[in-house]
Amino acid sequence: MDLARALGFDPGDRAEFCNQVKLFKNDPFRSHSVPERRVLMSLERILSNWSVEPVTVTPNWDFEIVDDAAAPVFAFKSFLCPLTKEVMRDPVVVLESSQAYERTAIEYWFERCIQDGREPTCPITGTVLKSLELKPNIGLAGAIEEWVGRVVEYQIKSAVQYLSEEPLSVDHVERALDHVYKVSEEHPTRRYIIRNAGVVLLIVTVLSNNSKTIGSHLRSKALMTLLSIAKDEESRKIMLERGITRLAVHSLIGSSEKEREYAIKLLLEFCNDEDCCVRIASEKGALVLLSSIAGNMEYPSLSNSAEEVLSRIERVEDNVQCLAAAGRFGPLISRLHDGSVGVKIDMASLVGRMTLTNSCKEQIARQGARVFVELLSSQEGRGPSLQALYNLSALDGNATILIESSVLAPLIEVLFDELDPSYDLKSLAASTIANIVSKPGHWELASADKNGNPMQSEIIVLRLLGLLNCLSSQCQVTVLRILCGIASSPQASELVASHIMSEGGFRTVLPFLEHPEVEHRVVAFKLTRLLSEWSSQNIANELRLSNKLTILKEKLLNNQSTSDERSDAAQILSNLSLSAGEVQNLLGGDFVERTAVTLKNQRRVPNARFSHTASGMQEGLVGLLLHFTRNLDQQSLNMVRENRLMAIFCEQLDYTSKPKVKRLAAIGLKNLSEFGMSVTARDSKPPSSGGFCSSLVLVCGRGASQPSTCPIHNGACDEDSQLCLLKSNCIKPLVDTLNDNDTDVQLAAVDALSTLVSDYTSRSFKRVVDELEQLGAVDSLITLFTEVRTEELREKTIWMIEKILRVESMSNRHALNHSLVRGLVEAFKHGNTNTRKHAQDALTLLKQLSGVSGKTSSQTRAQR
Repeated sequence: MDLARALGFDPGDRAEFCNQVKLFKNDPFRSHSVPERRVLMSLERILSNWSVEPVTVTPNWDFEIVDDAAAPVFAFKSFLCPLTKEVMRDPVVVLESSQAYERTAIEYWFERCIQDGREPTCPITGTVLKSLELKPNIGLAGAIEEWVGRVVEYQIKSAVQYLSEEPLSVDHVERALDHVYKVSEEHPTRRYIIRNAGVVLLIVTVLSNNSKTIGSHLRSKALMTLLSIAKDEESRKIMLERGITRLAVHSLIGSSEKEREYAIKLLLEFCNDEDCCVRIASEKGALVLLSSIAGNMEYPSLSNSAEEVLSRIERVEDNVQCLAAAGRFGPLISRLHDGSVGVKIDMASLVGRMTLTNSCKEQIARQGARVFVELLSSQEGRGPSLQALYNLSALDGNATILIESSVLAPLIEVLFDELDPSYDLKSLAASTIANIVSKPGHWELASADKNGNPMQSEIIVLRLLGLLNCLSSQCQVTVLRILCGIASSPQASELVASHIMSEGGFRTVLPFLEHPEVEHRVVAFKLTRLLSEWSSQNIANELRLSNKLTILKEKLLNNQSTSDERSDAAQILSNLSLSAGEVQNLLGGDFVERTAVTLKNQRRVPNARFSHTASGMQEGLVGLLLHFTRNLDQQSLNMVRENRLMAIFCEQLDYTSKPKVKRLAAIGLKNLSEFGMSVTARDSKPPSSGGFCSSLVLVCGRGASQPSTCPIHNGACDEDSQLCLLKSNCIKPLVDTLNDNDTDVQLAAVDALSTLVSDYTSRSFKRVVDELEQLGAVDSLITLFTEVRTEELREKTIWMIEKILRVESMSNRHALNHSLVRGLVEAFKHGNTNTRKHAQDALTLLKQLSGVSGKTSSQTRAQR
């Protein structure tokens, strides 16, 4: 007032006061004294504060005015703090200058005054205060409290009205949520008003029934509001009763980061209580979603919050199963290692009951297999641990882990335990063993009993066969599976087959070929097929003695049988050593025709990708046709021609075929070509008056008087003869097969091609070599020879190359082939007797070694 009077204007004229303050600020006079400048700065602040016109509306209270009488919107000037320009909250304090302020604001003012090195003053009057005592203004605080209460009640009432509208207005819902959140945050003691007004229930209902309508933005606000209200215990109970955890979990897949953030924070708020943790863990998909968010480091804040929620959930014992089902095995593994025996048994039982993914099975096996094996030694833990081990063994990759945990010996002990008649435990042990040995490469060197015997040892194999006569039906099929597993290992199959056949064990297996249960028959046929690959003669003898040889054909022709049974029956028949009479009587012409038609139909399927069973059937059928190519008589030859077997064999050389099919097909071509060459050799003499092989009609289907058009058979061959590789267009497919990755296939192809150069003394031999050269056979053979690593294949290829080089044009052409010469020198140095002999002859033909007139030192035909 003194300043106003001195300057000549009314003290209440705020506009003039502002002008005077501006003039003061622009005054060019400035003191150079530090204390005076301090006074000037303080005066400037005081004047600036005086010049501000107080705002008489309450900030931060944003709502629509419906009724002035009912809506206490406007606040008295005395309710406003001069420093913050906002309605003061409790406590309201008064200085010795009788001015009222918000406590926090005036305390901050005093702190700044002291920091600036000036005496604390009253911001309004500028009076230097002798005392900084702050006295509560109870009357003013009460008046403000009453006014705030009326405002809060009105806002809650408005929120209830907005949230109860039908249909909901998005704008009104957002406004209501804003009001409720501000009330909850700024007046936490009044949260009970929100609860009593039913606002909590209304917000949860809006989230539950109108989630899609209100969108992600409003869902975020609703969750944020509920998070604030959740600090009230009674409100928490209402939220839980109304399924807030389910709604929060649903928002974990919200489209906005804010929605997911508040959903996780809300779950984190409820995780302080064990019952709430159980409730959250039991919500469908909650743990999976939380785990996914925890592992996503693109949003570090969300990831850390989700991990914190999961950590709290993991502390609760009842959540172990839910966590494990969601792939969180930490609590389970921890209890499995550190828990009591009872807890370990409970965890084993849990693992045994669960449906696990492959990655989960591997994780548990790596961290818990040894504990399960230890539990096998206790009577109480044996059942749960067996169930757990069986569950884990269903993953092929776990076999190595289980073997390294020394699981085989305890399982075998359970299986062979005569004191414990429990078939359930024996069945679990047998099933686990069957799973472990189903794939080779990990169990063959492991000890299967206390004496260190492996699974393929004679004592184990014979004891397994002995169980087939004393176990339940289900256990029997499992034991058969074990025998199939160890008999299918490349390292153990031959030994297992010898153990079974040497002690007459196949007689124990034989009845299962006719078992009434399909599963038993399928496994028995598979085991018989595996044994027939090593002991075909013994298997054939056993089948003959028991008069069971015909069941293989019956099974193959029976369309009611399973595809696995028919496939295995075909392969067994193809593996057996059958006499010519058995081939004719057991199989016959109709069977050949049916087999040929089936193979042709398979080839007609475009881009066919055969299953394992279909591939096995293909192998069996091709192998069956081989029986008719081994001992050809007139009847067999007629069947070969009528069904065009050479063409069928040639088709099986296609790149899509399995290696074994290609090998069998090449053998079939070799047999037919070899027979054709032998007939040609006999027919090269003057024809007699008659007889089976008296003319080239047998080979070529035409008279010998026809012009010689086939260099191989020196006759007019045609494709219908089915004995000529050239006319049946089989040479090029065989040449392509030389590039196969399977050595056995390459050997068979070389054998088939070698039939063409067997008679290198014939007058047409040069024409034969020219045909092979034209079809790329010579270059392919040389390439194979220079790259080959097995002695058998090297011996066969060098035999052919030496014969081909007898043609002068070939020896001249390859005389400077350095790769060939190096290969021949290597073979000459390190090969076996036959290989060295052929290498010497070939090098002589190439004029790399001294010889007589460039010819080989010996014309003796080496055995192939």
